Order: sequence, then C-alpha cells, then structure tokens
Amino acid sequence: MGLFSLVLVNLGRNKRRTVLTMLSVMVALFLFTALRGVLDTLAESIKVGSEARLVTRNAISLIFPLPLSYRERLAAVPGAKRVTYGNWFGGRDPVDPGNFYAQFAVDAETYFPMYATDIDIITASPPQAQVALAPGLDPRLAAFMTERDACVVGERLFKRMKWKLGQQVPVSGTIFPGTWTFTIRAVYHAKNPAFGEEALLFHWKYLSERGMGGQGIVGWYTLELDRPERAGQVTRTVDGIYANSSYQTRTETERAFQAGFVSMYGNVPFLIGVIGLAVVFAILLVAANTMMMAARERIAEVGVMKTLGFEDGAIFNLVLAEAAVITLGGGISGALLGKYVIEASGFNAGGLLPPMNVSWATVATGIGIAVLMGASSGLIPAWQASRIKIVDALRRVE
Repeated sequence: MGLFSLVLVNLGRNKRRTVLTMLSVMVALFLFTALRGVLDTLAESIKVGSEARLVTRNAISLIFPLPLSYRERLAAVPGAKRVTYGNWFGGRDPVDPGNFYAQFAVDAETYFPMYATDIDIITASPPQAQVALAPGLDPRLAAFMTERDACVVGERLFKRMKWKLGQQVPVSGTIFPGTWTFTIRAVYHAKNPAFGEEALLFHWKYLSERGMGGQGIVGWYTLELDRPERAGQVTRTVDGIYANSSYQTRTETERAFQAGFVSMYGNVPFLIGVIGLAVVFAILLVAANTMMMAARERIAEVGVMKTLGFEDGAIFNLVLAEAAVITLGGGISGALLGKYVIEASGFNAGGLLPPMNVSWATVATGIGIAVLMGASSGLIPAWQASRIKIVDALRRVE
C-alpha cells in the first residue's frame, strides 16, 4: 500500500472529524480571501483618480457646497486647462430600497469631454433633431443633451437592471426629496475598470432647477491641468484665492481626493477586517489543535507500525501528509471559493467602488497560510512520532 493510499485510509477512519477539520480550514480561508478582497477593491478604487486632475471642495467637508460663481475664476487660474463640476444625488430605488446605486448630477458639456479617456459611450438613442454639441463631446450623446431629465448609465448597471434605451427610471430622492424620473439615453463602458459601471449620470441643471431652486451651488469642482507637475502650484493658488471667503476651499489631486473619499468608508471595513482576521486565525488554531490531538491519540498505533517494520522517515511523512491533505484541501477550496463568490456577487457599494475583486496574489497568500498551517500542525507531531521508541509508544495511555 502506497503512502497516499495509507493517508486516505487513516483520514477515513474518523470521517466526521476529518470533514469538520477540513471545513474549518475552508471557512477560515474563505473569510480571509473575502476580507483581503475588500482591501484589494479599496486599493483599486484609488487608481480611478488622476494626478492630472484636481478636485476642489468645501474646506469644511464634502457635504457642504460651493457657489457656482467659482467656476469662472477657477477656469482662469494659470495651469487649469478646463473645469467641470458635479453633485452627489443619493437617491434610492423606489421598488427595492436595498438596491442602491450611485447617481451623480454633472455638467455634461464639460464632464464627458474631461473623462473621455476613462469612459466610452457604447450605445445611445438617436437624436430627434440636429443639435450643436460642445467641443470634445461625443456625438452619440446628442439625444441625452436635448432632454433635461435624460441620463447616462454604466454598462454593468444597465445589464443588471435589464433596462432599455428610452426607458424611464424612477429614483426616490433622499437629500433632494421627491420621485425623480430619468430617461436612459446612453450607456457608457469604463475603459478603466476601476472607474466602475454602476452609476447613473444626469444633468446638473435638472438638479439645480428642481432640487435646489436654482440657488447656484455645486458639490465639487474638477480641474484638468495642462501639465501634471503644476498640481502643487495650482492647488496653492486656488485655495489662496478663497482663503478668507465664506466658502473656503480645499484642493487636492483627484487621486488624493479619491483616497480620502474611500477612507471615509474604509473605517468600518478596517474594523471588520481586524475582527474578521482574528476570527480566521482562531478557526485555524482550533483546526491545528484538532490535528495535533488526533496525532497524539495514535501514538500506540505508531508503535505497532514500527513493530511491523515502518521506518522513522515513513512515519514522519505519513503524519505530515495527513495534515497537508486536510489543510491544503480546505485551504485551496476556501481561497478559490472566496474569489469566485466575491467577484460573482458584483458588490460595489452602490457604484462608490469598483466591483469587488480578489487578486490572485490574495489567493496565493491564502494558500500559503494553509501550507504554513499544515507545516506547523504536522511537523511537531510527525517529528515526535518518528522519534518515539516502540516500547514507549506501546505503553503510552492517553
């Protein structure tokens, strides 16, 4: 009988303990992969930001607005190539409030040309009439530009909701109360996967007229620079202009802004991650202890095997192989299952983050943990079993 066959026979002698121990390892590695997936996704989301774009917001907080009148002054700042602006809407699906996706009110004439390198319009409604478009604006947005309540949605959201071009989408306002109805006139694809495809973009003018009473306030400004190396200079200039105003500003690169935005939502995942990792390693310790106890229970059996002619090396390999089968089997299954389930879920915090992603490096790390666990839980019992004398093994009573 070969080593592997003997390993399977030994593991099958107490099937319940073997299955439960392997499931413990699998659950632990599934949790580890899922938690690391959160960190992978947060890291990926920061890549959306560009060092060639700056974001100017209210110095107090992102939830406080800025005057629309800042637009012309910002556009005149040396180094600023063009300026756009937008607002967070924060609506809910009236049919399924738990089905949250992001909605942003944007100045379409300047927003889409600025982000042409990040998104691409893949399908759109044909315009009902000829319309003059702003320079740099995709011609496929013609129908969208002619309707105040039109919207552009991400490809993933479009498919998930099974929407169609021309369909009217109701959204229940929270910050801006009431039922808002948007007509889908175009669908965008994210050239940069980290940009995300589960957002609804609509006209800022529509929000201003209906939701803000034409007050002329915006959530933030985005400045595209003529040269990225001028970011520091432009940042100081902008914030200096409004240093003593009623609406002081804070300007930073888009990447830094995105990192800060993510950090607001990152505290809870961080705490969950710390607690979760503690649970993971607690489960692994229990599984390791179970395997070590199982090895100690078989000391007398080891004595019999040595009596039958099994050498110390064979005993060592046998005990170590049993631990490896359990930990590697459970570890690989848990890590791969975690990657598949997390990515298949498509969770993206309602469009605030890219779709959940688990890198292969995380999977490899999880499998590495399983290998380390197998070694730590199997080496000591294997060494003890190989070194014990036959007389001591046969007379030991646990």
